[in-house]
Amino acid sequence: MSTSATRSGPSSGPPVGPLSVGLLGFGLAGSVFHAPLIQCEPRLRLAAIASSRTEEIRKAAPEAVAHASPAAIIADPDIDVVVIATPNTSHAALARAALLAGKHVVVDKPMATSVREADQLIELAHRQDRLLTVFHNRRWDGDFLTLRDCIDSGALGEVYHYEAHFDRFRPAIKQGWRERPLPGSGVLFDLGAHLIDQALTLFGLPQTVTADVGTQRRAGEVDDWFHLILNYGRMRAILHAGTVVCHPGPRYQIHGDAGSFLKSGMDGQEAALRAGRRPTDSDWGLDEPDRYGRLFEADGGERVVETRVGDYAAFYRGVAAAILDGEAPPVTAESARYVMAVLEACARSAVERRTVALP
Repeated sequence: MSTSATRSGPSSGPPVGPLSVGLLGFGLAGSVFHAPLIQCEPRLRLAAIASSRTEEIRKAAPEAVAHASPAAIIADPDIDVVVIATPNTSHAALARAALLAGKHVVVDKPMATSVREADQLIELAHRQDRLLTVFHNRRWDGDFLTLRDCIDSGALGEVYHYEAHFDRFRPAIKQGWRERPLPGSGVLFDLGAHLIDQALTLFGLPQTVTADVGTQRRAGEVDDWFHLILNYGRMRAILHAGTVVCHPGPRYQIHGDAGSFLKSGMDGQEAALRAGRRPTDSDWGLDEPDRYGRLFEADGGERVVETRVGDYAAFYRGVAAAILDGEAPPVTAESARYVMAVLEACARSAVERRTVALP
């Protein structure tokens, strides 16, 4: 990938000042996650937003020009980076259009609705010599960073059991595309993409997957519960999500031959963003001490492990560094493609009621 950003295509010169960013979509993903994080990165400038929510844009991002449709932003020669925070069904088509227009592209997770679409986007990004990255922000959850340290340090020895939950209490059906029977809808593609990306970040691709995916709420039209088993030989990764869980158990459980690590509670960065707080706040990403994880050692020892500071802002720092400095992207498109491969395998496993091998 070229180390310089471009205005209108691969042959143009680098821009003066921060990279100009066009954000497509101003729903939950666009308004709560992407816009605030872009605004906090000094080497990025939120220049335009495509959404009909013009009044919300005016209040939250007065520096950005509001457009009625994504096409105007994609065609704008002054836009360097296009961020796609629209419904999952539109990710691939919008990313393709932006890449063809010579833009660097950030896609909210999941990257697409199929491996085939992901492969086409990766090939096009290489051909256009443009950055293509995916917003797998939960790699920067404080609890995930902490458990990764526990594993990497050898404190758990050889890991035999990894279990991650994303349980919520939402018995009522919310209106919106995520609850409609469309490609990429449902909790598997929503929360499952997060949990699968974390597991692949830690352990790589599994040998096989066995998945149970279902709809528990009476009025539900899409899956709202899943239980995935990723087979890594002697080790198993259990990934689970439920939508009617009033009192969740541990979020993470990791067991090895030298000890176990247990952590409860959810990383607080999403809640902070929803409340209007920003990564520039002095206490950003800090966990409550009563929710710190506990490390149980095989010799009987036990200690509290302080949660690392969560850092969602690292993603857009990485985007700017990848484009302007030639550094590795914060999330490679290839790693996001592997998430799609596991999602497809899990969906197939659930429908066919069998274990599915990964290539």
